[in-house]
Amino acid sequence: MKTFSPSTAGLTRKWFLIDAENQTVGRLSTKIADLLRGKGKPEFAPHLDLGDGVVVINADKIHLTGNKWAKKTYHSHSGWQGGYKEITAEKLHEKNPTKILEFAVAGMIPKTRYKEEVLKRLRLFSGTEHSMAAQKPEKISF
Repeated sequence: MKTFSPSTAGLTRKWFLIDAENQTVGRLSTKIADLLRGKGKPEFAPHLDLGDGVVVINADKIHLTGNKWAKKTYHSHSGWQGGYKEITAEKLHEKNPTKILEFAVAGMIPKTRYKEEVLKRLRLFSGTEHSMAAQKPEKISF
């Protein structure tokens, strides 16, 4: 008896449509990350990229619990002296409404060589209209 080892040779990727209106960011992003990695599939292997694509609409209508709109901060550093930048979730949401969900999902994908490829299959839209109709995404709800 031989051990089954999955491969990406005959892989067909599906696309899923998720409505993020009034969804909590953390709970929604874990489900999105699982779909992107393919963790729900029986042939899942952590060393292969077997995941599907995800289209998220209404990403601007997400929900943060507690006082996170004012207290949660996102930071970056340019590498130069004095290059530290910090922005609250509220200001980031005003500037780019889809970034909060994008950062949350990116933080839940393992830091491997496949992370960049996995995140290319995540499409976020701030309204109900999206440009991914050709992929015929299957609507799922949580």
